[in-house]
Amino acid sequence: MKKVGIIMGSDSDLPIIKKATDILKSLDIPFEVHILSAHRTPVEAADFAKNARENGFGVMIAAAGMAAHLAGAVAANTTLPVIDIPCKSSVFDGMDALLSTVQMPTGIPVATVAVNGGANAALLAAQIIAVEDKELADKLNKKRADDAQKVLEKDANVMNMLDA
Repeated sequence: MKKVGIIMGSDSDLPIIKKATDILKSLDIPFEVHILSAHRTPVEAADFAKNARENGFGVMIAAAGMAAHLAGAVAANTTLPVIDIPCKSSVFDGMDALLSTVQMPTGIPVATVAVNGGANAALLAAQIIAVEDKELADKLNKKRADDAQKVLEKDANVMNMLDA
């Protein structure tokens, strides 16, 4: 199975990345996590992206706030799918990071999930890998069914609580 490469711009992004790694672990998807900056370690970030395919990665996740150039810098250096997690900052609540990612230039696509959307980034990465992995696709289908069942159980509980 291909690995997921996860890059965060700062260790302050770790709580968001933890949501992604928890999902990947639950689906038995191998991953690596690194702190690399588009601005402070541009050579290292570019090298990681350039060598990702050869190092067994199938998809990349990047998390950064504010200017959020990390996902774009990664995407500029690989043809693997790149998923951005725009991170909330204290200034613009993540809108700056979100807008900088969705405005990528033609030819360098980056998929974007919600601000602080670590779980969905991992699920999207899993779906990309599952295109060629039936066992993983089955796990994703089971997760969807389990999630649906939890909602139905909550619905029944609310109906019982309200005697509806």
